[in-house]
Amino acid sequence: MFTFIENGSITSVKGIKATGIHSGLKRKRKDLALIFSDEPCSVAGTFTLNKVKAAPLLVSQELINKGGKVKAILINSGNANACTGDRGYADALKSQKYCAKKLGINQDEVVISSTGVIGEYMPMHILKTGIETIVNQLTDDGGIKAAKAIMTTDLIEKNFAVNVKLSSGEITIGGIAKGSGMIMPNMATMLSFITTDAKIETNLLKKFLLKTVQNSFNKISVDGDTSTNDMVVLIANGMSGIEIKESSKDAELFLEALQAITIEMAKMIVVDGEGASKLVTVAITGCNTDEDANTIAKTICNSPLVKTAIYGSDANWGRILSAAGRSGVDLDPSRVEIKFDDMLILGKNYQHSFDEEEATSVLSKDEITISVNLNAGKGKSTWWTCDFTEKYIEINASYRT
Repeated sequence: MFTFIENGSITSVKGIKATGIHSGLKRKRKDLALIFSDEPCSVAGTFTLNKVKAAPLLVSQELINKGGKVKAILINSGNANACTGDRGYADALKSQKYCAKKLGINQDEVVISSTGVIGEYMPMHILKTGIETIVNQLTDDGGIKAAKAIMTTDLIEKNFAVNVKLSSGEITIGGIAKGSGMIMPNMATMLSFITTDAKIETNLLKKFLLKTVQNSFNKISVDGDTSTNDMVVLIANGMSGIEIKESSKDAELFLEALQAITIEMAKMIVVDGEGASKLVTVAITGCNTDEDANTIAKTICNSPLVKTAIYGSDANWGRILSAAGRSGVDLDPSRVEIKFDDMLILGKNYQHSFDEEEATSVLSKDEITISVNLNAGKGKSTWWTCDFTEKYIEINASYRT
């Protein structure tokens, strides 16, 4: 059993402090966030599969893969510190070391992350001054400030928390995320940081994270791009005193709650997609395998023709069927059925006698479900995407300026 906490975030979790400030990396908005745990945490992470990886990601990936404990996560927006070579990597290490010094902890207890413009060196004098300020502003209710500080083109902060009832008591899971454009995760998401006060050993924590990421962040697409800085980090400080063991009922309950919160964060990223006006659920069924269904869903979600038709509320089922057909999955197009919400748009043998006005009305809603049934097996998959609007082009045509 779990319940979402109103206005919950990472600091809804026992022993977690956080905040977000404006340090000067961006002109006006908050641009530096810090998450801190009173006790050392088990840590798990998933990272971009893009071959171009940002320096902070490389530092944190190496740290997390060692399997040690961490106490802090430092995140900046406004500068990705990506494609910056040896200098960028050295700067990432310097920021990690400086943050650790100011917090009075070890350097390898600090995870670092960056997001923003690629190819520019980090202005270290600004970042160091920001670190000096932020370490003194950590609070028990600063999670939403941290969520605001990691935003780039995001319009809304993304923060959630749930209370989970286990056999021996209650634990909490909290999370924040950022992401709006350059979204087609190939491991995780843009940036997401999740905290819990449950006690979970590292290997089990990794299993929990990998499983939930595959069914949430790895099933969303805004524009088909995978960033250089994508990561999801999950930390567990054990301060609830409740330990979760593998293959237990409590493990099932925790996994269910973690899955729920990651799905909500992933969907919120799509809702806040650059220029997006509609949230689209793409539900694929009747495939030979789940893998086939996943491939078809991804292809439909990444189709500019499908996404622009949705923006225009155009019931162009041909674009959807065509995307499924070019996905590489073997299918019989004459058996395919397509629905918009509960409205049958395409029946077997290419039957399509739907009411155009009614279909346009369905597609004009803020949230739409496109269901595609191949009628060939039991494989299924669900993805989430958004429409393409003129605003997406406007935002990305002037991102650096």
